Amino acid sequence: MCGIAGTYRWPDGKAVTDRLTEILAHRGPDGAGRYSHPVGDSEVQLGHRRLAIIDLSETGAQPMAKDGLVLTYNGELYNAPQLRAELESAGVRFRGTSDTEVLLEAWRRWGTDALPRLRGMFAFGIFDERSGELVLARDQLGIKPLFLLRRGDGLVFASELKALAAVSGAKLEVDHAALVASLLYYWVPDSRCALREAEKLPPGSWLRCRPDGRVERGRYWNLKDIAAEARHGEAPDLAAVVEDSTRQHLLSDVPVATFLSGGLDSSYLTALAARHQPGISAYTIGFRAEDAKFEAMPDDLRYARQVAERFGVDLHEIEIAPDVLDLLPQMTYHLDEPIGDPAAINTYLICSAAREAGVKVLLSGMGADELFAGYRKHLANVLALRYQRVPRLLRRGVHAAVDRLPVATARRGYRSVRFAKRFLSFAELPEETAFRRSYTMYDQDELLALINPDLAGTVDDVLTEHADIYQDNELDDFVNRMCLGDARMFLPGLNLAYTDRSSMAASTEVRVPYVDVEVVKAAFAFPGDRKIAGRQGKAVLKEAASSILPKEIVHRPKGLFSAPLRAWMSRDLAPLVREVINDGELVNSGFLRRDALRRMVAEDASGQRDFSKHLWHVLTLEYWYRGATSGSGRSTRSTTQDFMGLQRNSEEHG
Repeated sequence: MCGIAGTYRWPDGKAVTDRLTEILAHRGPDGAGRYSHPVGDSEVQLGHRRLAIIDLSETGAQPMAKDGLVLTYNGELYNAPQLRAELESAGVRFRGTSDTEVLLEAWRRWGTDALPRLRGMFAFGIFDERSGELVLARDQLGIKPLFLLRRGDGLVFASELKALAAVSGAKLEVDHAALVASLLYYWVPDSRCALREAEKLPPGSWLRCRPDGRVERGRYWNLKDIAAEARHGEAPDLAAVVEDSTRQHLLSDVPVATFLSGGLDSSYLTALAARHQPGISAYTIGFRAEDAKFEAMPDDLRYARQVAERFGVDLHEIEIAPDVLDLLPQMTYHLDEPIGDPAAINTYLICSAAREAGVKVLLSGMGADELFAGYRKHLANVLALRYQRVPRLLRRGVHAAVDRLPVATARRGYRSVRFAKRFLSFAELPEETAFRRSYTMYDQDELLALINPDLAGTVDDVLTEHADIYQDNELDDFVNRMCLGDARMFLPGLNLAYTDRSSMAASTEVRVPYVDVEVVKAAFAFPGDRKIAGRQGKAVLKEAASSILPKEIVHRPKGLFSAPLRAWMSRDLAPLVREVINDGELVNSGFLRRDALRRMVAEDASGQRDFSKHLWHVLTLEYWYRGATSGSGRSTRSTTQDFMGLQRNSEEHG
């Protein structure tokens, strides 16, 4: 896992590439390198920051140049041993043991046809000295990021958007359509980018730059097609597929640990990992007692301890009692784009603790909920179909009764009421609209009321994009349509994005064994009624996990990998919320409407509705916007100082 960057036919490419790799230093503190070569009347420059995981020697250093091919690569290939054996049998000689060299030789032999053969997570740039061509590629499911910027015949690319912003030569403008999308979702979809001109290379695709200025794009893997093909195949032994993926994800020359929340997904992976690496370490989180009580959060720690004891895991517990006023600007800087999920803080703190203990690699249960219908929204949408058969008069009575219930009092919150209100907000809508409304922040009217009226057309565009992606499938199974929509939007746009940025901010690598091409194929081979059975989500995964986990872990209530937002917003961050509403850049610029924000705060304070998540995202968006509009590429230190000044001002006038 590393940071990659480079330029192709770009003015002052050497200085630009050096600056790019400097900004990405946190992604690879173990080494740095740069390569240059003429391309016509210009040049190519490739940069690299190394986090040494496999082949810690200099034979694994990058950019790696060998016999006319040069590679700068971020990721891990879990089937590198198998590919190496195949290449060696064809006469290839290897200088070291890194997967980087395996990838380079696979490209030499198969070119773009090598891409669908790769099992892992990756983003890379590979240059051919003979042809002068540069190819960029990204893994099948979008685990690893790759941002790029094109101007004329030139191109610059990097693992993080902040690096491109810092070297663009002119301040990149904010894309307000992307900000509208982030308000809807609380993250920016992978199809959009928060800064104009910049773009994300789509998952499962490649881009080729030629010396004559031509650019060619290709797609080598499409999740929609994989899902369609899988439904016609025979359902595999899921337990064997997940165990094989977990075993392959343990490939490393440095210690590997796991995230262990005590939920099904992380417990299953941890148990399997402990089978192959006895005594493996795991990291878990807990919250301040008063915050957990106020948020009505389940006690996940006791389940994590039970799993650790049963499987001989060395468990490390971290209490999340963060100074959010310090962490918010840090996370906003590292996340690159406005992402309003506080789970990013959890990931960063866990990875920081692991790194301090000498651990560079952790396994995460990310992706199981998306692929196997494990979120509450999946079950809720299935239940909504049944609810629509309830007589209309009775439904009106239910709506009226639930509407009067508070989501919180001054001393505690009521999760069941929050869930009920959320359910009723979409339970009678058509399929795609209901699914979108079940996990997004606002309905169309609420979003229109919140933003500048001139952006009404943008709202239509964002909603249409969701509908187009959701409906672009050949599946006749409602549950799998939801899973496919999540795997194409929610997974790369939010969960994989914050996991990559948060972990790399702490110079650690997080691997996701469920987000694996073979696990994905297996997941879509199962019909929806094997995923949601009765009122039980992830049923088929629970069945597989029952072979190793105790029943009380397999069938426990779903845990949370989140944060006590209501407690934070009502205590730590309340003065800052007032300041952002009264004198924030988003309000003063006209992007957000002050009256709508004030109504949101008032309703949240009254306990009638829960807007803590919405307000948290407004804070993250506000601070991201300040950084983006006041100067590109600022340091964490400078942005933190600005933010603390904002906090002090809010305290003085709050």
